Amino acid sequence: MQSKPVSYLFEISYFGSRYKGWAPQANQRTVQRQLERVINYVLDDEDFTLIGSSRTDSGVSCRQGFFQLFLKKEIEIGAFAQRLNEFLPPDIRVKAKREVDSKFNLIQSVSSKTYRYYFSDSDQFEALEAAHVAWFQGPLDLQKMEEACLLFKGEKNFKAFCKPNPNKSDYVREIFKMDLSKTQKIESINFENPVYVLKVQGSGFLHQQIRKIVTAIVRMGNRSWESKDITQRLDKPDMTWEAIPPAPANGLILWETNVDIPDS
Repeated sequence: MQSKPVSYLFEISYFGSRYKGWAPQANQRTVQRQLERVINYVLDDEDFTLIGSSRTDSGVSCRQGFFQLFLKKEIEIGAFAQRLNEFLPPDIRVKAKREVDSKFNLIQSVSSKTYRYYFSDSDQFEALEAAHVAWFQGPLDLQKMEEACLLFKGEKNFKAFCKPNPNKSDYVREIFKMDLSKTQKIESINFENPVYVLKVQGSGFLHQQIRKIVTAIVRMGNRSWESKDITQRLDKPDMTWEAIPPAPANGLILWETNVDIPDS
């Protein structure tokens, strides 16, 4: 039985470059650890439990995620969120969502996640763009990369496109949508030259899955891989394949998290 009978849902965004991912790690600065420190301060050491909707990797940013906070007594959620933002560093922001039943399970209620990966092959790449955009040696063939995107859509075993875990046996995930286009902005940030943006929506993702998929797409784009290099790994995931290096974390953003929240 949940010992903390009151539960609240918050939205969170963060710029991940200064953090070693979401989850707490010994002697490391992480988003969850920073958030918990501030919550502990605002609550004046009152006991609480926090659950996040996603565990992003080191250096990965988030435009829209969620966390669920369990408390022993009620709070005014709007004022509480404002207090958190007063003491959080400016690269972490929270928004009050609503009170939810303490039996509400945030992790099981996530219906889909959308990631965006921004990258460039431009010889006019600006150094300051590296805060949000990864760079690869070009030129990259857009048509070939679009062909690669089609190969990953649907329900597949992505064991060869993630960092395997000896404690994990299920590597099947479903990608609902994947498309590649060009843009010159991320929200209010404008770029002088167009950059690629890969948009991926799925039911959930494995450790480093998106970044390894990006590596495969770029390899198709620079013609060092053919489509069979992708399809063979998807068709025979348990074979011993050479490990695919993950693309740089700085280009990846958890863009949107869809949560099925029951009516009050």
